Amino acid sequence: MSKSKDVRVTIALECTSCILMRAQEKSAGISRYTTRKNRRNTPTRLELQKYCFYCQKHTLHKESRK
Repeated sequence: MSKSKDVRVTIALECTSCILMRAQEKSAGISRYTTRKNRRNTPTRLELQKYCFYCQKHTLHKESRK
């Protein structure tokens, strides 16, 4: 028997500074990373420092909504 909900899920991380710039229509795009997280160990939204290719610096990337 298989469970309907997997413990590990695939999530997308989006750059927060690109999202703010996109609201002002000055950004070329939004930096996105995909990763997997354990739903039981990390029930809250994931936030990581990652490199943004559009901002060309390390920025905070937050888990996006699906």
